[in-house]
Amino acid sequence: MALSSVRVLSVIPPMTQLNTPYPSTAYLTGFLRSQGINATQEDLALALVLRLLSSDGLTSVHERILLIDEQERTTGVKRFLQQFDLYHSTIDRTIAFLQGKDATLAHRIAGRRFLPEGSRFDSLDVYVADEEFSDDPMAWAFGMLGVQDRARHFATLYLSDLADVLREAIDPRFEFVRYAESLAQSQPTFDPLAEALAAPLNLVDELLQDLTRQAIDRHRPDLVLITVPFPGTVYAAFRIAQAIRSQYPAIKTALGGGFANTELRELSEPRVFDYFDFVTLDDGERPLLALLAFLQGQRPASQLVRTYMRSADNDDEPAKVRYINCAEPDVPFAEIGTPTWDGLPIDRYLSTLDMLNPMHRLWSDGRWNKLTIAHGCYWKKCSFCDVTLDYISRYDTVAAETLVDRIETIIAETGQTGFHFVD
Repeated sequence: MALSSVRVLSVIPPMTQLNTPYPSTAYLTGFLRSQGINATQEDLALALVLRLLSSDGLTSVHERILLIDEQERTTGVKRFLQQFDLYHSTIDRTIAFLQGKDATLAHRIAGRRFLPEGSRFDSLDVYVADEEFSDDPMAWAFGMLGVQDRARHFATLYLSDLADVLREAIDPRFEFVRYAESLAQSQPTFDPLAEALAAPLNLVDELLQDLTRQAIDRHRPDLVLITVPFPGTVYAAFRIAQAIRSQYPAIKTALGGGFANTELRELSEPRVFDYFDFVTLDDGERPLLALLAFLQGQRPASQLVRTYMRSADNDDEPAKVRYINCAEPDVPFAEIGTPTWDGLPIDRYLSTLDMLNPMHRLWSDGRWNKLTIAHGCYWKKCSFCDVTLDYISRYDTVAAETLVDRIETIIAETGQTGFHFVD
């Protein structure tokens, strides 16, 4: 059976960024399509945030909070209950504003009479007006005409208040970026993550499970690739894999990404494979081609590339983790193709403004096309960097003409001309 008959779904798990898709799935999807493989992608991080931060989502949060004993509710949670009608009536319009769909709402938000305000707005009290120029204490940041930026900052504080409510009442690990990060970061054993995954589902887990099921039903994949760039994506990645294995046992799952490349290089924990069938390291293109050929019966397991899997459990020997690396050259950077954002809802990302520093705000301000301009580092001498890792040590470039072609293709697809160049 040809590789083109395999359906591959690449997934971004919660949480990465609200303003732009993490680029790993765009690269993998673009490469796989260039090989004639049926590849699609989903951003479940954005989908989860939009489901939670909606009028229906806040209604569900409100219902769960009412089940909590009043004595156990924090000050922020009590304030949310008191102002629930305001939150419920403003959330959908505020999200639309941050998506760039209702610019005139900025005037109402900036006037500070539209949104309910929680403790996050206390940060505004530290600013003092410079009476020589203005009686507005925020004039230093936004000037006299910066209504849009001012409104986006206030709207971001509003979302942060809601994140605090979710963390205090629904899921103590909830963050917009570092979601359940402590379960994966520098943990000596798998036990904390295993215990969390064995716990009953909370509202966030339930919504993520539902979104996973919808994505699977929509794409009907044979293989699901889940990328974990940071520790703050690991818990959700395992929850997604858990949902797939319990409801769609025939579908294979593979874990990869920056976290795997750095933290799982000496993987020996067999329980990881209660959730995932495979874990791949470093650049995904060559391991994926080998894995797809293996799943189609076109090559034996012994010819997988940079891939962990668990051996079968039998009477003679318990299951154990195997690392298989049949040495094959990586796909040259010039041949990985152009990343594609097709399938990702690029008009639904949120342009937040949580950092007023003009340089720092670029992280969350607007949607950027992320483009790798070279593989690895030509220098490889910085003491803080692990230069033994492939994505650093193997320096590979392409002609400027190829980069320009990729830029033009991406602009034509997304309509966005802003680029974040990475290596």
